[in-house]
Amino acid sequence: MTYALAFENLTLGYDRHPAVRQLDGQVAEGSLTAVVGPNGAGKSTLLKGVTGLLPPIAGRVRFGTCTHNDIAYLPQQSDIDRSFPITVVDLVAVGLWSQIGGFSGLSTADRTLVDGAIAAVGLTGFESRFIDSLSGGQFQRALFARLLLQDARLVLLDEPFTAIDPKTMADLLGVVRRWHGEGRTVIAVLHDTEAVRAHFPETLILARDLVAHGPTAQVLTAANQFRARQMCEACDGPPHDCGRQAS
Repeated sequence: MTYALAFENLTLGYDRHPAVRQLDGQVAEGSLTAVVGPNGAGKSTLLKGVTGLLPPIAGRVRFGTCTHNDIAYLPQQSDIDRSFPITVVDLVAVGLWSQIGGFSGLSTADRTLVDGAIAAVGLTGFESRFIDSLSGGQFQRALFARLLLQDARLVLLDEPFTAIDPKTMADLLGVVRRWHGEGRTVIAVLHDTEAVRAHFPETLILARDLVAHGPTAQVLTAANQFRARQMCEACDGPPHDCGRQAS
């Protein structure tokens, strides 16, 4: 199996308090993987470790078919400041940063790419709207358009379908399927297990420790989910045991 990522005895945490512990495993190139688990299981922490935003306490993330420069990362909406006075076009155009830099204007070709990404997520007509005027679903569409322009081989999504309407979720799942069809590796933190079963062939269940990883039909069982809850509840002791900032 050609892997995009490998976790080698990976421990991540905050102030030396582990939130993900001794994780081993591989994510196959071109796979579509959901990361699930109870609140406080370390799911968001794992994505931050992959991006390099959170250095390992121990172990490492090994890149196989991609590098740090091949990552497109979408954090949770709650982690993004929407008060900055920029338009939808400005936000989406950030996806071209690696090609045009931060201070160059958009060429005609660049603007065509931006408009195409905006159209692909159903936001045509919103180009001049300021992002603080968008609904949660509209803002998430704009963020997906920005990811489209990054043209990354590894896409990391942290709760991408939270607090959006069913139509937006269906449209954005279409974008995810498009990435998967193009052979990109997609890893998404999700709570909606029905969506995982319907759309994500691979699942990794995390409860600070690894519970299971493999084909969704085999991994996302009631027994594994119960075990994950038990593991997290058993670890809800003092911060030095498991790390309170896991998510």
